[in-house]
Amino acid sequence: MIQTETTPNPNSLKFISEKTISAIGTEEFQKQNSENLSNNFIKELLEFKGVELVLLSKNFISVKKNEDASWNDLKPMVISHLNHYFENNKEPILREKNFDNSSNSEDETVKKIIDVLDTKIRPAVARDGGDIKFKSFEKGVVKVELQGSCSGCPSSLMTLKQGVQNLLKHYVKEVNSVEAN
Repeated sequence: MIQTETTPNPNSLKFISEKTISAIGTEEFQKQNSENLSNNFIKELLEFKGVELVLLSKNFISVKKNEDASWNDLKPMVISHLNHYFENNKEPILREKNFDNSSNSEDETVKKIIDVLDTKIRPAVARDGGDIKFKSFEKGVVKVELQGSCSGCPSSLMTLKQGVQNLLKHYVKEVNSVEAN
């Protein structure tokens, strides 16, 4: 059974499943890059009229729509698409990594930053249907990417500055500020 939850972003909705959707962590896919995708489920979902972005996590999918699309039309289509997939497949939608997502500068400060993001920040962001990815750390500035419901959400900048920045500065003394990439 698929349940839905609203997110702080009115153009984004979270679809929750008791089945594992992603066995490889959280990944985001955007409509503009859909022609390069090999995963048919994601490709078809991005072809739905009005769908701009999908984020797959362990047990949920966040779908971000454009202003013109209506949740009354999209919501049953997404639920039906998910149910159809799991009726015909036992495996998670995302099973293997096709890319390298590791950072090339794994020094102690970066490890601490990633640990705080993974343990303290990512679970809170995931509750709102999004994700946060570490991009870089240079001269006291942490660059992150907000994904899913969080990308383009009006409150995401405040979340970034008040929540993420304050937590990182508290736990990792080398951090001076956080910026969205």
